[in-house]
Amino acid sequence: MAGGGDMGPSNGRKYPGKLTRKVLVTCIVAAMGGLIFGYDIGISGGVTSMAPFLQKFFPQVYRKQALDAGTNQYCKFNSQTLTMFTSSLYLAALLSSFVASAVTRKYGRKPSMLSGGILFLIGAAFNGAAVNVAMLIVGRIFLGLGIGFANQSVPLYLSETAPYKYRGALNIGFQMSLTIGILAANVLNFLFAKIEGGWGWRLSLGGAAVPALIFIAGSACLPDTPNSLIERGNHEQAKEQLKKIRGIDRVDEEFNDLVAASEVSGKVDNPWAKLLQRKYRPQLTFAVLIPFFQQLTGMNVIMFYAPVLFKTLGFGDDAALMSAVITGFVNCVATLASIVSVDRLGRRFLFLEGGTQMFLCQVATTVLIALKFGTSGNSVDLPKWYAGLVVFFICIYVSGFAWSWGPLGWLVPSEIFPLEIRSAAQSINVSVNMLFTFFIAQVFLAMLCGLKFGLFIFFAFWVVVMSIVIKLFLPETKGIPIEEMAGVWKTHWFWKRYVAEDDNTTPNGGMV
Repeated sequence: MAGGGDMGPSNGRKYPGKLTRKVLVTCIVAAMGGLIFGYDIGISGGVTSMAPFLQKFFPQVYRKQALDAGTNQYCKFNSQTLTMFTSSLYLAALLSSFVASAVTRKYGRKPSMLSGGILFLIGAAFNGAAVNVAMLIVGRIFLGLGIGFANQSVPLYLSETAPYKYRGALNIGFQMSLTIGILAANVLNFLFAKIEGGWGWRLSLGGAAVPALIFIAGSACLPDTPNSLIERGNHEQAKEQLKKIRGIDRVDEEFNDLVAASEVSGKVDNPWAKLLQRKYRPQLTFAVLIPFFQQLTGMNVIMFYAPVLFKTLGFGDDAALMSAVITGFVNCVATLASIVSVDRLGRRFLFLEGGTQMFLCQVATTVLIALKFGTSGNSVDLPKWYAGLVVFFICIYVSGFAWSWGPLGWLVPSEIFPLEIRSAAQSINVSVNMLFTFFIAQVFLAMLCGLKFGLFIFFAFWVVVMSIVIKLFLPETKGIPIEEMAGVWKTHWFWKRYVAEDDNTTPNGGMV
């Protein structure tokens, strides 16, 4: 088949080991790094729909949204200053991911995770105490620096720690905690918006300290991965750690492959230059395309602008926040479905099914919005059944993303990179993700104002494009040990031309 079928380990070996309580707890704790990212995605859209917050920091937006009944519904929140509040975080995350790459490679995954939690905690303090827009932006920058470190290190930590048979499910723990963070933020926004005196937004923003502290405490208790320990010369410690997380003493075969991969990695002085070599073209391509496409599904802007979007569609304040809670809950439940199915159905199936589901729902949402608002965007009262129908299709869209492009957008890039380019390639993955998250977040409200209901068609078009790319060019990676992953490209109809036939693609020098 065009995209490559289901494969086992490239050299026929299957490392022994089981899913131990230790590795399960370790991966759950590490995955808490997703909490800080998810909480921020959920909280930012909620506070930007709170009238007291807008009055204090963005009075022009407040006047347009609340006091000018004649304003086009599509354009009520169109403000570059307001979008900069949301999107500045992702620009900071982009820049910090490059620093995090060096820290992760030189000092290990654990220090990078700790750094992310501490930086995020500083940002939460700035935002909770903010008295002007500048203080808000500074806080957002610190939050972004923390997210850049966490998103660089956590997916790598999970992929390197998990047994290959369960790598998909355990890695998606990152996305699971991200969705829990979004849901928690949506619920808190709904509750804090009801506080008399209009200071509930401070609790929403300052509340980011809670997931930050959870992540810091968890990271401090975690061991580093065997891969990282070997990379830094701690072979005996790495072997003991591998025995603990595999639950057996017979780890020589896997350990030797990790050592061989580390020796190859140690010969690489400049992983960035190495990444540009022809034989790494498949990994580099997907390190860029997957995060690029993930943002062009439109999901992140729907998540962090959900209350604003629902208010634009005519929902009241409480209804908008409650609708965001509903979509957050659907996101969380659907991610559980991905955890259960990813190592049975495979990555490609979920990508393609989720893409089809998102496309159909985006078309349906476009039709519903067009019928009520047209191109004029004149304010109308949505009947409850009609509003419920809009929420229903958005929820089905969210579920499609949550068991496909959401978790797989982090899982697949983190598992396809050889050790010698892993930190650099993951940095590319995170930076592209943050760059396009920044771009989409910055232009979303302006695009909604300009494209109107056509905005959903814009995202639907890209969903078709990304589904075709996955169908044709991404091989299946389920059930393949991470150090044996290079073999999938040599059997792929397109990528095999880039991976030389005489290249030793297995860590121990064997041919694939």
